[in-house]
Amino acid sequence: MTPSRFGDGRRRRIGLLGGSFNPAHAGHRHVALKAMRALGLNQVWLMVSPGNPLKPRAGMAPLKDRLASARRIADGRRVIATDIEKALGTRFTADTLAKLRRRFPRAVFVFLIGADNLVQLPRWKSWRRIATSTPLAVLPRPGWTRQALHGAAASVLRRQRCRPGALLAGAKQATKTARWCFVSAREHAASATAIRAAALHPRQTER
Repeated sequence: MTPSRFGDGRRRRIGLLGGSFNPAHAGHRHVALKAMRALGLNQVWLMVSPGNPLKPRAGMAPLKDRLASARRIADGRRVIATDIEKALGTRFTADTLAKLRRRFPRAVFVFLIGADNLVQLPRWKSWRRIATSTPLAVLPRPGWTRQALHGAAASVLRRQRCRPGALLAGAKQATKTARWCFVSAREHAASATAIRAAALHPRQTER
């Protein structure tokens, strides 16, 4: 079931895992399910970006192909692949979150990011507004986790950090003091970059 861009009034706890999904892979599903269990979420939406402002267009597959790859790892019920950002006409996370809150007024959204994105968060448009208005859950990423938890964003937001079980305690749709947490999980080695490289340079079968 794909979320409607017009929204609805249901009460749900929804994790938002955004990205290029170029392509989607088992690592994305792994973190979606880990976050769902750790945070007590009803759903995780795999939000396939029309175009990440911080990523080059070169090598980026068409949106329809990236969405199709996300649908292959989703189940359509609890883990849902969507191109809702295209429907909303947004490319920046802060704008997407603002529109989603207006269209889904009774939902509580949690923004799910990998440790690499916590490192890069200060480069994002209105990143402090994102961090203070929407609960954040950070998941491990090979080679990034330690740096992220000792980086600039983690330092600025250190007073808002909490345990995963407390992230949504008493949470309403949005607050000015949203919390963030780190969800401990096994680091998954899958990489979209490696998958693309393997597709371009397949191993030759030995004769």
